Amino acid sequence: MRHVLAIDQGTTGSTCLVIRSDGEVVGRGYREIAQHYPQPGWVEHDAEEIFDSTCEAAREAIAMSKVTPDVIGITNQRETIVVWDRATGRPVRRAIVWQDRRTAARCLELAPRAEEISRRTGLVIDPYFSGTKLEWMLRETPGLAARATAGDVAAGTIDAYLVWRLTGGKVHATDPTNASRTMLYDIDRLAWSDELCGLFGVPRAMLPDVRPSAGDFGTTTKDHFGVELPIRGVVGDQQSALYGQGCWEKGEGKNTYGTGAFLLFNAGAARPNSGGGLLTTIACDARGNPAYALEAAVFIAGAAIQWLRDGLQIIANAGESEAMARSLPSNEGVYFVPALVGLAAPHWDPNARGTIVGLTRGTGRAHLVRAALESMAYSTADVVDSARTFGRVAVERLRVDGGATANDWLMQFQADVLGIPVERPSMLETTALGAAGLAGIAHGVWASPEEFLAARHFTRFTPGAGGTDAAAGREGWRRAVRATLGWSRDGRTG
Repeated sequence: MRHVLAIDQGTTGSTCLVIRSDGEVVGRGYREIAQHYPQPGWVEHDAEEIFDSTCEAAREAIAMSKVTPDVIGITNQRETIVVWDRATGRPVRRAIVWQDRRTAARCLELAPRAEEISRRTGLVIDPYFSGTKLEWMLRETPGLAARATAGDVAAGTIDAYLVWRLTGGKVHATDPTNASRTMLYDIDRLAWSDELCGLFGVPRAMLPDVRPSAGDFGTTTKDHFGVELPIRGVVGDQQSALYGQGCWEKGEGKNTYGTGAFLLFNAGAARPNSGGGLLTTIACDARGNPAYALEAAVFIAGAAIQWLRDGLQIIANAGESEAMARSLPSNEGVYFVPALVGLAAPHWDPNARGTIVGLTRGTGRAHLVRAALESMAYSTADVVDSARTFGRVAVERLRVDGGATANDWLMQFQADVLGIPVERPSMLETTALGAAGLAGIAHGVWASPEEFLAARHFTRFTPGAGGTDAAAGREGWRRAVRATLGWSRDGRTG
């Protein structure tokens, strides 16, 4: 048996798995990371903490497995941007996280360039993406622009920073899936765009090389894990989940319910039509080569439950949510639009804010919890509709993953809302699995993509008696979303 160390560096923590070639997870480690909110709408991470916690989680997984992995695959939260000193490898300031909204005003200024930017990148103009974040860092951090021009600092998404640190500064590289999320990458040419780098004032020399997702990203130094280990897979988290689900053919898709919810459909070798709030991005084919994908991002999914736990303290843990939802015959008119960091697809309004409607004297904790769960299903249905209408995707089933999919009530409700089967794999951590697959296939752990996925099993949720109520509930959801958008518009004009 051979083994892959899969590093999954996410928004709230770092998960590391040692996966055996028969698909079994034989080692596991996890470390949570701190969230920093210096101002309303600002979200930051300490990249040094991210690196340290990732190494700790990886060492824990290796120790549990009692083996030395053959190869490493890395997957990461996308769009979060880091700038670090080339000499020391230390970040020059906190990383700006994908959820951060500080560049909303700048994005409005860029509206006249929207068509050009979309044509080159497949993205809409939104603070979500890395380009305006990096531009802000260069403008607002004293002396940083001069250091960037002089070549003293490097920039990249979290994967690039981890690769740099793990290889002792020998490799500054990313892959096309991460590069395509920066708003600096031309997805037709599969190369950094000099025009967009100029627009955002980003020196091209700051940016990493772009290598195949199943490719050579150097070798770790011995001080991290006691031996030198090759890094042969790097992929953004959502494209990694798409790969881990085996969605390698055109039209196959998945939805990941994590901090946010991310719907991706493989669009094949040709760039697809988009619209309706959908993004065009780069994913992987069966061998890890670039393929196009349609994506819809919902910024807040599982994070809504986390907010109910940590912010309002009305539940002690996420596991309570299923029983609380089942305790009610319906939502009784209560809807929660969790626009806590703005609305993404299909509306793309960075100024929207969270809204709860339909409260009465009879409303209790269970109503808010159920409304948070329902919001995941309703927002997913909204973006599936966009994929059908604008992307012309024939959606016949939806594969799902992420922590929230452990909730059987939510999965059945999702099937009822969509009117199609929902398939949940036996291994929910498909984000880590995808990175493992890309690295393992590149390094010969698995002889083929088919061998890699041979052990998959699925639980299927089929639309049932709840479909009528779910359809009626969508009308109430749409009213709630209109109220949220109306609040945002009034704030801009009032």
